[in-house]
Amino acid sequence: MSHNRILPTKNSWKNLKEYHIDEEVGFVLPTPQEELPYPYDQWISIAKNLPELIEKNELRKEVEKLKMFSIDDLKDHKSQRLAHLVLGYITMAYVWNQGGEDVCEVLPKNIAVPYCELSKKLDLPPILVYADCVLANWKKKDPNGPMTYENMDILFSFPGGDCGKGFFLVSLLVEIAAASAIKVIPDLLNAVKCEDHNTLQRALRYIASCLQQAQEEFKQIHEYVDPNTFFNVLRIYLSGWKGNPLLPEGLKYEGVWETPKKFAGGSAAQSSVFQCFDVLLGIQQSSGEESSFKFLQEMREYMPLAHRKFLQSLESAPSVREFVISKGDAKLKADYNECVKAMANLRKYHLKIVAKYIVIPSRNKHKTNSTSEETSEPENKGTGGTSVMTFLKSVRNTTEKFLLNVD
Repeated sequence: MSHNRILPTKNSWKNLKEYHIDEEVGFVLPTPQEELPYPYDQWISIAKNLPELIEKNELRKEVEKLKMFSIDDLKDHKSQRLAHLVLGYITMAYVWNQGGEDVCEVLPKNIAVPYCELSKKLDLPPILVYADCVLANWKKKDPNGPMTYENMDILFSFPGGDCGKGFFLVSLLVEIAAASAIKVIPDLLNAVKCEDHNTLQRALRYIASCLQQAQEEFKQIHEYVDPNTFFNVLRIYLSGWKGNPLLPEGLKYEGVWETPKKFAGGSAAQSSVFQCFDVLLGIQQSSGEESSFKFLQEMREYMPLAHRKFLQSLESAPSVREFVISKGDAKLKADYNECVKAMANLRKYHLKIVAKYIVIPSRNKHKTNSTSEETSEPENKGTGGTSVMTFLKSVRNTTEKFLLNVD
């Protein structure tokens, strides 16, 4: 898709770098590190062999043999992000193991202590988050090649074959397409401040085209992710221990806390990019269902600290929506509406994906396992612990309410 390009000024770009936002990939971690030095390479070795270790039922034994390492030598940001990703993978595998009833309620201290210390340093929770498995879990096959599915791979895998690769990489490509619009935000806000209608309109059109491209990228999920494998295998390893009946009390982090802790699993709600455009466009999810707004606010705690700060800075910026309303310009309203429509359409499409990958497999599994002729509709929980369809419908409906009337 061709974009109506507008180039941000160099000065405005400097401000985005402070928030760990990359010019090319937005909130995605650019060129993630792939290896860690001794002794952390022992973590890497287990993470790289997770599917095989789980299949042989040797994963927990290998984890329990590890010594407890200090995180003091993980000094730079990329090393810390890689270690958080690796420990997240190991933790999910240790807890869920082969995906049956054999759930572990205690994470041993040799993993729990360094994982929690590292999480504290990064200001992230000690569980596999979206910023790990999507934003920091990728590489190019050809470093000089394009950012396309064919030229990319993930660093670590769960059981389920290429299902995880498909799910994480398509999510990443959606993120990058939407993130292309972030670089025009400083100039868009400056246009509001200076009442520069032309620059504002070009920026809004560019943002709408990026969000439309994100939906195009999303469509690749049908090609690369099998619904049954996702629901019955991969989804297990993305599940957290908040609102999860298999771990009703949460997970005990041995050597860290006396009582179990509850953390939500990885969720698209942890993506900074869509909350970013909600804030920018003045789409106030607080005007929808209280539980949906509360969940979105809670999910910010699962984002990297710099990205949270960026969202907070946007909230204190001049209101694009109020400016557009105050000018009463039909063309400006129409361009603003295109952005809101693109957000609503993404959320509608997300609902279709959830129906295909969670609701229908859940219903089929429920029917297969039920011995009763009368079966109640199963509750469809997302990996973040919410009733996913209810949440997404609420967010979509709220988004649509923010379309402006154009005379």
